[in-house]
Amino acid sequence: MLVPEFFTGIREPWKGVLLYGPPGTGKTMLAKAAAGVNDITFFNSSAATMVNKYRGESEKLTRCLFRMARHYSPAIIFIDEIDALARQRGAGQEHEADRRLKSLLFSEMDGIHSGGSGHEQRDGPPRVVVLATTNVPWDLDEAMRRRLEKRIYVPLPDKQGRSALLSLCLSDVETTMNDVACANVVNATEGFSCADVKLLCREAAMMPMRKMLGQASPMEIMRLRKEGKLNAPPPVSQEDFIEALTRTKSSVQKEGQMEKYEQWAEKFGST
Repeated sequence: MLVPEFFTGIREPWKGVLLYGPPGTGKTMLAKAAAGVNDITFFNSSAATMVNKYRGESEKLTRCLFRMARHYSPAIIFIDEIDALARQRGAGQEHEADRRLKSLLFSEMDGIHSGGSGHEQRDGPPRVVVLATTNVPWDLDEAMRRRLEKRIYVPLPDKQGRSALLSLCLSDVETTMNDVACANVVNATEGFSCADVKLLCREAAMMPMRKMLGQASPMEIMRLRKEGKLNAPPPVSQEDFIEALTRTKSSVQKEGQMEKYEQWAEKFGST
């Protein structure tokens, strides 16, 4: 998208990219990072913004979204939880309006020119990429799966990733944690998602605050704060994390679920 003259012909860039994996692994965060790229217009959409109860309005909104993206290209259309829009056709109680919306969405994605030659705009054809996320990739319609040409698995963080995330979450708080204590926390969070690790750090950081504020009444705390005598909270210790681990559990269903993601990645994923 930044140097389109290099990506023409068989090197035409991907029209659609799918980020899939368990909840809380950072798929939406990766989309936010893509939104920060210079000179690229980012359209954030979801099923709530594209579906309307009035007949024909959903199709109008979808068509308008893609036209705006082509007008302001290079652009990224981000669709969060795309399985809410493009589930398998003919499954369950599918409404006629849902089927029409899927057909229009498929045709609009096919009409996107993400590269190649032409003179539709001053800098060439519109350069638009559809970036989508889902937690249930096996529920996607086959036609949508084909149009999302690059399918990237975002797994649970490994040991190195959890260690880096722990350091990042504790960067703005005082702590007495040494390398051994941090390693113990990292080992204890096996199977945690990125969101779970962040929640654990938040819970541990709250422990010194609760101990400090639990020693005085609210009125006394207000008086000390007004007089400037309220002391800073104690640093976060390993004991705080041990107690936080008893209160914070992994939100990811690990029994059978991770194997399902890995099987789908092996069958349909990209590297």
